[in-house]
Amino acid sequence: MTNSGSERPGEFELIAELFAPLATGAGAFGLRDDAAIATPPAGHDLVVTADALVEGVHFFASDPPELIARKALRVNLSDLAAKGCIPSGYLLTLSLPSHIDGLWLRAFANGLAQDQGSFGISLLGGDTTATPGPLTIAVTAFGHVPEGKMLRRADARAGDLVFVSGTLGDAGGGLACLKEEAGPSNAADRAYLVDRFQLPQPRIALGQALVGLASASIDVSDGLVADLGHIAESSSVRVQIEAARVPLSPPLKALWGTSQDTIVRAATAGDDYEIAFTAPPENRGFVRGAAVGSGVPVTEVGRCEAEEGVILVDEKEREIPVSRSGYVHF
Repeated sequence: MTNSGSERPGEFELIAELFAPLATGAGAFGLRDDAAIATPPAGHDLVVTADALVEGVHFFASDPPELIARKALRVNLSDLAAKGCIPSGYLLTLSLPSHIDGLWLRAFANGLAQDQGSFGISLLGGDTTATPGPLTIAVTAFGHVPEGKMLRRADARAGDLVFVSGTLGDAGGGLACLKEEAGPSNAADRAYLVDRFQLPQPRIALGQALVGLASASIDVSDGLVADLGHIAESSSVRVQIEAARVPLSPPLKALWGTSQDTIVRAATAGDDYEIAFTAPPENRGFVRGAAVGSGVPVTEVGRCEAEEGVILVDEKEREIPVSRSGYVHF
């Protein structure tokens, strides 16, 4: 019997009613087996990534369950986008506290279904369990990329240019609005910033267009400075970011202004889920073409040098002190 009320379904009812309909891929077997098959197309590598979201850390308990589901999925798709991948499927593990009821779960599943349709992917399996702690959502996402072509962190070289997609700091501004630390007077600006925090936009088309053009790539989840620091470390280069070039949206400028402190804050805020990448100077025009073709703006923000680390500099190339490079997990 289908549970149509707010009472939380049992484990097997939950799978049959809410999640089996999301297992549209042939290798998912309708969630009627203990494992799934994920086979990339011929001539492609299978790429796997995983992220977990925890209530009170990555989202608010009051956030709509549809948006929580979509964010959990999209932060993983953002990782695949930065690797140049076409996403194909995912595993979902839910650790559910007692306050999560059937109505919440149905809305959550509807959010997953909406994004599965948008991104052409299938649920492949996962697990559900009860927990006395906060709601925790873990997603493992699968994608594929032409063999040997995955964009890595480790291949940037001195002389490469540094680019970033979209605008930075918007999610941080949205979080500030939700925490009522500050808010723009314009309701539309507030809605834009909150949406950027609650519903990331994985740059999948851009990532695929960068295969063969970018030398190194990473998604901006912890902050531009922190994440470019990973490229710098893996590639043994120094990344120099020009503060004046860091792209800021009009709503964020309305919220935080345009001072140097604003730029530092935007460059170290997390949850933007843009793509930061490097490319040889001779590929600059092709990168611009990839941006136009994918419909995602891209800004050149700096260059790689034959040293180590990552620095933010002003218009006279003086280093700007940055006390915290980005979000710290521990």
